[in-house]
Amino acid sequence: MDILNSTIAQLREMLKKKEISSVELTRYYLDRIGKYNGEILAYLRTTDDYAMKMAREADEKIARGEDAPLLGVPLGMKDILCTKGIETTCASSILKGFVPPYDATVIRKLKEAGFVHLGRLNMDEFAMGSSTENSAFQTTANPWDTSRIPGGSSGGSAAAVASGLCVSALGTDTGGSIRQPASLCGVIGMKPTYGRVSRYGLIAFASSLDQIGPFSRTVSDCATMLGVIAGHDPLDSTSIPEPVPDYHSFLGRDIKGLKVGIPGEYFVEGMEEDVRKNYEENLQALKDQGAELVDVSLPHTRHAVATYYIICTAEASSNLARYDGVKYGLREEGKDIIDMYKKTRFKGFGKEVKRRIILGTYVLSSGYYDAYYRKAGKVRTLIRRDFDDAFASCDLIVTPVSPTTAFKVGERLEDPLTMYLSDIFTIPVNLAGLPGISIPGGFDSRGLPIGLQIIGKPLDEGRMLQAAHVFESVKKVPTIPERLMG
Repeated sequence: MDILNSTIAQLREMLKKKEISSVELTRYYLDRIGKYNGEILAYLRTTDDYAMKMAREADEKIARGEDAPLLGVPLGMKDILCTKGIETTCASSILKGFVPPYDATVIRKLKEAGFVHLGRLNMDEFAMGSSTENSAFQTTANPWDTSRIPGGSSGGSAAAVASGLCVSALGTDTGGSIRQPASLCGVIGMKPTYGRVSRYGLIAFASSLDQIGPFSRTVSDCATMLGVIAGHDPLDSTSIPEPVPDYHSFLGRDIKGLKVGIPGEYFVEGMEEDVRKNYEENLQALKDQGAELVDVSLPHTRHAVATYYIICTAEASSNLARYDGVKYGLREEGKDIIDMYKKTRFKGFGKEVKRRIILGTYVLSSGYYDAYYRKAGKVRTLIRRDFDDAFASCDLIVTPVSPTTAFKVGERLEDPLTMYLSDIFTIPVNLAGLPGISIPGGFDSRGLPIGLQIIGKPLDEGRMLQAAHVFESVKKVPTIPERLMG
């Protein structure tokens, strides 16, 4: 019985046939976490007793003949999703000890689907970062080379899936925080259309950009996870009131005649030669399967990073104002309430979070709002129009995910501009509110994973999964390092 390489559907079949129990499956993954997490540091904390309780309940339901898409399947959760009764910190000292009194909508949906909660996964503090080095608690390692970063901000989720420390996981993507770590860790990561998945209970970083999505090792598992968490939610005013299709119905279809757009602006200076070569090889693989490659232009791409870091910091400045030591989390006493605010925020927030709050407060301040924030909103509209124009001549757009493979821990920590440029290929998708997926595309000359990004039209996740499934079946890229297969 090959548990580690089994898909969600295969595990569900084993559970239904009583070939394995959810308790045994959960214990298998908790044992793997005990064996490997000291090296990878993907989990901030496991929820062993809670997981075993959920597993026993799942076994009871299976015994009664009940069924659900994730019944008895152990998953990991990025520590940014409010979970009732479970400490949720956003990897920040300011929220250490915070236990939400309610579930995020995605957590509620996963519970209804029968999942088992293994634990909380590491991340950049408040999802601000591209390397998971900004966590207040630990730095997650890349499973393919532990001297390198796993990407961020959902680095713990990507590393856990790539290490086989959970079947699948959830992360969040504000400017590439699912797709970039998925690429660097060699797994699948999807950012759905903005509004496709409810943000209720997601601790906000930048509300007009944040989106929750799945990590997995197969396209089939990605489709399963998306099908569970997607859908309209009246608790989220930005949630899209459209029915959720059967994403599995798109898998197995060919891509003959599918028009794939290739944006010239994504061949940038600074892209590693191995990444460029792999991208060209993967485009040829799609062409060999019948896809038609067409040139498209996204001319405002060069303004995307600057636009993003104005909008996201402005929204962060507003969203993080609530962390002041009054209602929850850390409190540092002061001589008066203003002094208490200052001491709490100074001690509770890390360096990168402080940097972004300062930037955001500046661009929203009197005299600078029009010069920066309002102008950034206008450029965002131009970026969205670029994609609208491009999609007039193609069905999907295919690009690299990151200009480089995983870099060394500490290499860019004191160079925030270079760090920000790690997301140059993913940020435009968030600004435009589009869906995007990173799928393993191969390895560089050092054995480090390289991802391929597929971008779709709004709510066209099904077609993205269709193309990703064809690509997966052709490339057959390993998703767990050989040394972690034991």
